[in-house]
Formats: sequence, structure tokens, C-alpha cells
Amino acid sequence: MAVNKYIGHPLQLSGVEEYRLLGGKGDGMRFLRVRNGKGIDMTISVDRCFDIADLYFDGVRMNYISPTGHVSPQYYQEGRDGFGFLKSFSCGMLTTCGLQNIAIPNEDQGKFHGLHGTISNTPAEHVYYITSDDAISLHATIRDHIIFGAKLTLNRTITVGLTDNIISIEDTVQNEGSCDEAVMLLYHLNVGYPLLDENSKLESNSAEVIPRDARAAEDLETWNQILPPTPNFVEQCYYHKFNDTSARVCLTNESIGKGLELSFDTNVFPEFTEWKMMGEYDYVLGIEPCTNTLEGRNSIREKGMLQYLVPGESKTYGAQLRLFRTK
Repeated sequence: MAVNKYIGHPLQLSGVEEYRLLGGKGDGMRFLRVRNGKGIDMTISVDRCFDIADLYFDGVRMNYISPTGHVSPQYYQEGRDGFGFLKSFSCGMLTTCGLQNIAIPNEDQGKFHGLHGTISNTPAEHVYYITSDDAISLHATIRDHIIFGAKLTLNRTITVGLTDNIISIEDTVQNEGSCDEAVMLLYHLNVGYPLLDENSKLESNSAEVIPRDARAAEDLETWNQILPPTPNFVEQCYYHKFNDTSARVCLTNESIGKGLELSFDTNVFPEFTEWKMMGEYDYVLGIEPCTNTLEGRNSIREKGMLQYLVPGESKTYGAQLRLFRTK
């Protein structure tokens, strides 16, 4: 690494610091704070799948935080209805969903799967980071294993540029068991205020936008219109279809001079969901690359669209976030 004689410690410009939370349901949770010296200031939740909890750009928050705030995985309960996920869904910039189910609770081959699976409530192991001249790379392993059942391991690398404002996420999922295992994965990326408000402009290179249900169909023509916080708003989900192998989804807000662009390989994530939630307090836009649509594991299996890993097999997934200034 280059020597900078103007500083006494690398953290004066950029680097990684380790924290623990005190108090409330987040008491004791481990976080890594990452700053690149170019505008990015973010935290990674070590105890929640090594997800990106907070993301600031030039001091402006990019993501939404749900009313739950930070919740330690020890409080997670699936619940009888399978919606216990929502009581610990802090959103943040990235919540990883899967690995055995994404979307609605359902029963598949005699096993019940709750909303969005359990991986987001699983602590990371073997955590370390490496700094080079042009990037900080942060590494962790998250084990989604159970005795007498699936043994899926997620090896995650998050890379933050030191010469640009690009964040790359690379995940390799490996089947370490002795049976074929289904894998479902969704990156729940959650944009929030002040990047998200009625001045925001949403753009995508998608070729087709399909409403998930009748509620979404009501406003299909305005899928990209961002509303002010609306009382009693009912969520709307849209499936985007891409002709290109590289998908791009961008949210820009000229009133704050900031933007965020998501890109991913559509061969890796063949589906993409826009979660439009314009409610008061529950005000968030989800931009979500995923392996499947949101009917749940049982329905996806019946359609013959469930993806599998044979014993020892692995597959790599990933996405990239680019933060930029408009003025």
C-alpha cells in the first residue's frame, strides 16, 4: 500500500472499525463500519448474515430502517403463521433471503418454510477483511445447516472501492451435505428517505413489467412513480423481465443530488422484483434480484423452476451497487 505522510493512522482516510451495540434488542450485535474516503460510510451486520445494515453516501442515508430497528438473531421466531420474519426485519440496505425459501410461507414436501427463510437471522463465522490500494474486501461464512437435513454454506465477499464508490457483493453457495438440495436466494435491497421521496426518479432497462397481483395491476402504468408517504397504502410488487444479460435499476433524487444504481447478471438472477411500499412510516422501495418469483418454494417446485445443488456442488451469485452524485 502507498505511504501517506500526511496521516498518522489509515483510519484518518478510510478503513474498517469493529463495534458492538448496547441496549435494546440489538444488544451485543457485532458490526463492521467501513469507510472508503470517497463518500461511502456503511455498516455490515456480522450477526445477521453479514448483510449491509446502514449505507450513507456523503453523509446522506441511502437505505430504509424498519420500525423494528436492529434485532439480534436470538429474538427470531418463525411463528405459527410463518411471518415471524417481519418482527426482526430491520430492512437496512441489504437483507439476504433464503436459502431454502424466499417469499410467502408455505409447506413443501412435509416441511414448513417461513417468510423469506432463516439465513438473514444467522450469524457469520470466519470474518476477516483485507485492504489493498484500490479496495477493501470483507469476507465471511454463513452456515445454513441442520442435522438430518440441508447443509448449505454461504461464503460472502463484499468489496468496497477505494478509488470509486462501487460496492460489490459476491456469494458462493455450496451444498456440503449428501443429498441434492434446493437453493433459493433473494437480495432484499431497501432504498429509503432521503434518497427516496416524491422527487425520486426510478429507471430500469427492463423490457417488461408485470404486476404480481390485482393490487399491483391497479397502478401498472405508474410502476416507476414515487409517491409521498400515503396513509393505509397497500404494498405493490412488480416483476421486471430483462432482454439484456446485464440488468440495471437506478434511483436518482435531484433534490439531494444523489443516486444509486443496482446491476446484476440476469443469467445468475433470472428474476427481479420491485417492492413498492409508499405507506406512512413504512416508506421503502425494495429492488430485489432473485432466483425465483415470490409464490414460495412449493409453487416453484410444482412449476419445475426450483434450482438444485448436488452434493459438493457450488454456485456463485452477485450484484453491484454504484453510488453517484448528480451535481
